[in-house]
Formats: sequence, C-alpha cells, structure tokens
Amino acid sequence: MLAEELQIIDGDTSSWQAIRPLLMIAARLEQDTSFVWHGWNKAQITALLSPLPMHCTLIAGVWSVSDEQQLQEQVVLSCICEIVCGEVQSVRTFEALIDETLPPVANLEPGFEHASAILRVVKATIAPVAWAIFTDKATWDEWLYTGDTRVEDKGELLASLARQGRCVLLGDQTHHF
Repeated sequence: MLAEELQIIDGDTSSWQAIRPLLMIAARLEQDTSFVWHGWNKAQITALLSPLPMHCTLIAGVWSVSDEQQLQEQVVLSCICEIVCGEVQSVRTFEALIDETLPPVANLEPGFEHASAILRVVKATIAPVAWAIFTDKATWDEWLYTGDTRVEDKGELLASLARQGRCVLLGDQTHHF
C-alpha cells in the first residue's frame, strides 16, 4: 500500500495540515491488517490500488465555503498520490504543482476549468491520472468517515455520491464505475 521509501514532496506547506492525519492513518492501516478506520482497511485500499496502471496518480481536491456572505470557496484539502506498481510512492499537495497557467492554490475554484488544468499539469509533470475526485468538504467527510469498525464498501458509496452530483470523478480509470 505505502512504498518503503515514501516521498513527501512539499511537507512544509500549509496544505499539509489536512493530509498529515490521513497519512498517519494510512501508516497504521499498513502496519495492522486487522485495523479498521471508519470502514477502511488495508485489504480494501490494496484492492483499490492493485488494478491501477503501473505508474499513475490519484488526486483529491476538496473545497469549503470560507466566507458565508461572499460564498468564497477555498481548497481545504489537496492531495496528489503517485502510484507505482500498486504502492503510494509520493504524496504532494496542489502547492507543489508548478505551471504558469495554473492559478495559485488560494485562487483555485471547484469548477471544471481548474479541475482539468490540475489534471493536465499532474499528467505532464508526474504521471497519468487514474482517478481524481473534486468535491465539497461535507461530501468528502461523508465518504471518508462513514462507517465504524466494520469494513464498508467505499467504492459503492463514492459511486452513489457521484450519481447524486455531490462530487466529480475524473481520470483514466473512471470508466470502471
């Protein structure tokens, strides 16, 4: 699931605050095959990663309304996982993406234009995008945290959320849904 020498690309950025706890959970899942965290376990994550292309990326972009009166949305979680042979080799945030056509993270909007720009830059600089999810914080939290100590079908839950229009799934592997 996690490579023996996992690379953290931009771990000193402010965006890492949202990723760090998830990475700690992933490390615990990696070490304890009986551990279940909100419906997730190592076998389920391994099953998600193993059929992916030999070298690809997984992307998550989560927005939240920061100013209720102006309805300003801002990125609250940005994560790009580079996958090699079914293992996470590197993790970085959108802040690590360097491209003059891509706006700064603070100016990214949850629309198709910026989502497709992120996919384009990731594909050009890291690897093809197998999966990308772009969503709001409430939907992300529902998908991530639904469940208890039993393994849940997170793939079906994500498909259901996508059918409801609560998230957008993009990438080369989305046809499997």
